[in-house]
Amino acid sequence: MPELPEVETTRRGLEPLVVGKSIEALDVREPRLRWPIAADLGRRLAGRRVTGIGRRGKYLLFATDGGTLLVHLGMSGGLRFHDGAAPPPGRHDHVDIRLAGGACLRYNDPRRFGSMHFATAPERHPLLRHIGPEPLGDDFTPEYLWRSTRGRKTAIKLHLMNSRIVAGIGNIYANEALYRAGIHPARQAGRVARSRFDPLVDSIRAVLADAIVQGGTTLRDFAGSDGRPGYFQLALDVYDREGDACHRCGSPVRMRVLGQRATYYCSACQR
Repeated sequence: MPELPEVETTRRGLEPLVVGKSIEALDVREPRLRWPIAADLGRRLAGRRVTGIGRRGKYLLFATDGGTLLVHLGMSGGLRFHDGAAPPPGRHDHVDIRLAGGACLRYNDPRRFGSMHFATAPERHPLLRHIGPEPLGDDFTPEYLWRSTRGRKTAIKLHLMNSRIVAGIGNIYANEALYRAGIHPARQAGRVARSRFDPLVDSIRAVLADAIVQGGTTLRDFAGSDGRPGYFQLALDVYDREGDACHRCGSPVRMRVLGQRATYYCSACQR
């Protein structure tokens, strides 16, 4: 599933290619995504110039001079930029955003768990207004995260993956950040000592920044807007490494299920 680094990689790749161009039309071949694409979405966007591409959590925000297109990539979605004539659409190429000059931004989503929405005030859109602070932003501090855990019995890993607490930390990077911070993923959030939140926040920021630099993680479906895979999977410490030796102590990496998600950790290093 594309997580924050993959979405940010896509945003950075598309920004110089799309910003400043006008949207000519939307070709919607399959409107049945996680939520159906509104019938008037193409009309709302036609003729609008893209003024910027932002990101909120795992959502891409295509700002135009007449509103904002919100795009979520779901579990397997991706946006591919074609400069000039695009190849014939494949089975899972559900939407083309046709741009002035013949360019095309094509949305591919085999599982159709992504979505597209139009918003005049994206910060108040129902999908965005309750999202917590960005983990790479100034509002995400050790003090904030510690206070958010007080009285919480849920596992610290699931707490980090709650988008109302912090935006965009998915399964892969929650595993990796907790490993770097030496915190067991199943420990109750409310029982993590205040002193441990400084290294935890540092680890979250570092693992996300490292993944962005390396273009995200390609395990199955993800590729950037240019079609190239990310390479952070080569630097993973615990995720998808069950039975392999811990990079610190040599103990085998273990796996258990938390919140219906595979959770990887070192029982010797993480407490």
